[in-house]
Amino acid sequence: MRHRDVSRLMTREVVTVPRNATFKDIVRALREHGVSAVAVTDAAGHPLGVISEGDLLPKSADQGDWFRSLPRPEPWESDKAAGTTAEELMSAPAICARPDWTVAEAARLMESQRVKRLLVVDDADVLVGIVTRGDLLRIFLRDDDSIRREIIADILDRTLHMEPAAVSVEVEDGQVTLHGAVRFRSLVPVVERLCRTVDGVVRVTQQLAWETDDTDTGR
Repeated sequence: MRHRDVSRLMTREVVTVPRNATFKDIVRALREHGVSAVAVTDAAGHPLGVISEGDLLPKSADQGDWFRSLPRPEPWESDKAAGTTAEELMSAPAICARPDWTVAEAARLMESQRVKRLLVVDDADVLVGIVTRGDLLRIFLRDDDSIRREIIADILDRTLHMEPAAVSVEVEDGQVTLHGAVRFRSLVPVVERLCRTVDGVVRVTQQLAWETDDTDTGR
């Protein structure tokens, strides 16, 4: 199966700043390049951290009118507000992915680390790209016919060696419906699970019969 990997979805031109970049340098870079975050790198191109607009907001909040009653900031917010260089303002360490990771691997890391983007590094840990949540969602823009052809060719034919007429595949808006019959009952969940892993599939519904119930241990 041909999973789309991070290298095909990431942005290769990453906006970076050095660790000694000033607050205004960072804001200027965000504005000039029209991005919401920059990577902080060392002289060798290794990522040290990320600075997003959210990392800079505490500075604006800290400049509010002193006489107004505002919620007391969290310690980390006070630290951010006091920061003046990239090294002091960045979220570190950098959360990184590899170019050959699948969308599922990258999405799991994003979810577990609660981040909106991952820096992508090569085998030498040098920055080669950046991938965002929006980039990962692009796989769901695949057209239905491409999904259907992949299920038939890669799963039913090459992986499971089924007869072409055994199972019919319908795809509409990424939702897959399977009709037909398989040889063994134990194959039904296998087919369903494999179809669910195809890039762009939103849901799988199966109405499959079977010729032999190989799950009946009472016989």
